[in-house]
Amino acid sequence: MHYHRPDGNDEGWGPHVWGGAAAPADRASPPRPSGTDGFGAVFTVPLAEGAKSLSHIIHEGDDKDLPAATGADADLGKARAHWIDRDTVAWRGGPSLRHSLAFSAKGDIAYGSACGDGDLTGDLRLIRLLPGTLSEEQERKWPHLAAYPALKVDPRDADLVRQALRGQVVAVERDAAGTLLAATGVQIPGVLDDLYAEAATATLGPSGRTIPKLALWAPTAQKVELALYGPGRSVHRMRRDDDSGVWSVHGLPTWLGREYTYLVTVYSPAAGKVVTNEVTDPYSLAVTADGVRSRLVSLDGAALKPPGWDRAAKPAAVPQDRASIYELHVRDFSASDASVPAALRGTYAAFGLDSAGMRALRALAEDGLTHVHLLPVFDLATIPERKADRTEPGCDLAALPPDSERQQECVARTAAKDSFNWGYDPLHYTVPEGSYATDPDERIKEFRGMVAGLNRAGLRVVMDVVYNHTHSTGVLDPIVPGYYHRLLDDGAVATSTCCAGTAPEHTMMGKLVVDSVVTWARQYKIDGFRFDLMGHHPKANMLAVRRALDALTVEQDGVDGKSIILYGEGWNFGEVAGGARFEQATQANLAGTGIGTFSDRLRDAVRGGGPFDADPRVQGFGSGLAGAPNGSPANGTAEQQRERLAGYADLIRVGLTGNLAGYVLPSGKRGSEVDYNGSPAGYAAAPGEVVTYVDAHDNETLFDALAYKLPQSTPMADRVRMQALSLATAVLSQGTAFVHAGSERLRSKSLDRNSYNSGDWFNRLLWDCAQGNGFGAGLPPRAGNEDRWPYARPLLADPALRPGCADINAGRARYGELLRIRASSPAFALGSLEEVRRRLTFPDSAEGVIAMHVDTSGLDPRWKSVTVVFNATPAEHTQAMPSLAGQEVALHPVQAASDDPVVRESAFDPATGTLTVPARTVAVFVRT
Repeated sequence: MHYHRPDGNDEGWGPHVWGGAAAPADRASPPRPSGTDGFGAVFTVPLAEGAKSLSHIIHEGDDKDLPAATGADADLGKARAHWIDRDTVAWRGGPSLRHSLAFSAKGDIAYGSACGDGDLTGDLRLIRLLPGTLSEEQERKWPHLAAYPALKVDPRDADLVRQALRGQVVAVERDAAGTLLAATGVQIPGVLDDLYAEAATATLGPSGRTIPKLALWAPTAQKVELALYGPGRSVHRMRRDDDSGVWSVHGLPTWLGREYTYLVTVYSPAAGKVVTNEVTDPYSLAVTADGVRSRLVSLDGAALKPPGWDRAAKPAAVPQDRASIYELHVRDFSASDASVPAALRGTYAAFGLDSAGMRALRALAEDGLTHVHLLPVFDLATIPERKADRTEPGCDLAALPPDSERQQECVARTAAKDSFNWGYDPLHYTVPEGSYATDPDERIKEFRGMVAGLNRAGLRVVMDVVYNHTHSTGVLDPIVPGYYHRLLDDGAVATSTCCAGTAPEHTMMGKLVVDSVVTWARQYKIDGFRFDLMGHHPKANMLAVRRALDALTVEQDGVDGKSIILYGEGWNFGEVAGGARFEQATQANLAGTGIGTFSDRLRDAVRGGGPFDADPRVQGFGSGLAGAPNGSPANGTAEQQRERLAGYADLIRVGLTGNLAGYVLPSGKRGSEVDYNGSPAGYAAAPGEVVTYVDAHDNETLFDALAYKLPQSTPMADRVRMQALSLATAVLSQGTAFVHAGSERLRSKSLDRNSYNSGDWFNRLLWDCAQGNGFGAGLPPRAGNEDRWPYARPLLADPALRPGCADINAGRARYGELLRIRASSPAFALGSLEEVRRRLTFPDSAEGVIAMHVDTSGLDPRWKSVTVVFNATPAEHTQAMPSLAGQEVALHPVQAASDDPVVRESAFDPATGTLTVPARTVAVFVRT
């Protein structure tokens, strides 16, 4: 996912999914309907363009649009008071004043000035509040409220708490004479978690193989009913369990396959009254096209399984530090593959064919690739699921000039209605996306077929999951208003992740995350999960996910949960930054957990600068900073370049260890003492806790970054060599190696840095080298890229920057060799800090060169040591290795047999122990 940090430290936050614009207001909270007839008329909440959810509101009572009043600080549209448990309210009020909670089952509390001095009106009752203090435990649990005064529920009114929560609640402050001084809405997640703790163990959503049961957690609802569709519509009463707040209903076998929604009658702060929301099930296992209604299914049903699903074999599991991961978008995979029948392009079904793309994946698996990481494939909000409802660009894009603005203009015209989006816009978390199916009603069976196809190709499957936000508040909030989304101090929904942020620190949102992940693992045989913006999750939530997966067994669940890998974006930003709300699942905090995080340290050192530099020509280790200046003033003076290159070399060395905090570099610095933009470069306790990469779906592809950064006159053959050398820093590192699909084929997005909604054209993944690599497809979309057009235009117009088949095939061959080298020895998967400390060293080397030596004696049956030399300079390098003098050392067999004549020139002098490595080459030597 793409976002912008103010310090440029990580992959940025800010405008992302919505194309460079802040999320509209209706994505922050459900919009209020324009009126009511006063007799229970049905209103449909307008949704953001492209959204697919159903949210009908049946109003009870009239609007309460009252004239503005003066006097008291009374804004019932805000929620500045925080009810954190059954006994305690945190609110900034006067210590000597009278406080209470006013509540109304009718939801008719309002503030007006009809009486002259202004007061609350409505059919309300009171819970008295007494002065108190927050305990140390409460301050730890609610750090952002630690400085707030505390108010305690009067014990005499304790029996009113549950009743109050099923209506409107207002915090009230009066002076000694009873004059209203302040009133505000109340945030209630804390008290709900306290009162309804039993819900944490409840089975929610649909269950039962033949006799279906449906259960919904809605503790604040006054009534919940089930609406069942097909044929016709019938409404069924649901029973409330007062201890858990769960409403449930048992059905009949004939219900299976039918559509359903819930009718939740509840006070809605957004609407300002009691409403009846018709909503889909947040625990849906199936939905109709575009997520309009839930569908009741049993995932164990034979009709939802492809042939052989229950008996399908998986490739052998590998530890997380040995995983090699390929980040792939389902539509990209086959949308441009002419070997796939037109009707199946861009679908799950393409993974079951003997296509060019599948042959490419099988070959990568044979080279040593272990996992395919799929960009979001849960039910998305922004792609129409039926092909007939989608509109694709109608221009002859291929006929336009390579530096033209017209391609992006054409793509932009249909961007909201075409088949492409990255998919970081969740609608239903535990349902496959329907636009990737040949028929959205076949999505479950076809998704499973895709998993089986990838497994047959020798690859395990990772899902990119996005539990940190939703496309809008329209699915979760109508069920328990004010609970599932993280609220700011005044009650507004937090949107630092781009959209309506969820609150997995709340028990039942955290439970939804865990339950959803377990369902994907058990029912879809998913082998790993990549968490988007994981730093917005509590560390405790991620540990709960890990425990739940570890509990899955082949005997009981059909999967080995301990073999499932977990990693994600551990960035630290937004309203939760620095532990403001809880201990976050950030890079440093996850040390020792076995959960991986992406490391931006090596990425930036190899590429140069950061993803959001004003001038994209800032160079790094792999992009010409060593001996190939591009002339940009952004690179600074020659002395500054040398200093930066030395700093980058240390960042890369730390990255090669797996970003271990406790590893000591030749300089004497521990990994945790090497600086990265004010943060420690080394933060992990074990190599498997780091995902090492140089490009991903975010930001420019590696080829495009090198196009900006290498001198424009750099020959294509040298660009291919720098691409391979840059990828080698990730592939030959300790920890998880990660690559963006197509980087091995020099993939370009025509310099698009944020292609989330750039359509198939800019996101093409081309398996036929005769089609090129995507470079020169036109200027990238104006939104998010226009500031770089002056740099991009002359590059796109340069035919020398468009690789031919020989170049693309060379790039693929070099990556395959790196995978085979990685898989050939335990040298690249030492597994622990102790082993890395004991075996891995960095011999002194020249500027622009990094040498890494791994002692594999007693570990590797073939070789006693492995030495890697990364020569990023445009000159041959001789690397002194006195310890190898007199030993039997040779170029790694994979490289000795390479079709690259340059790497085969690498040599070893046994008399001196000197290694000779050609320019812009990574060479691997082994000692027998």
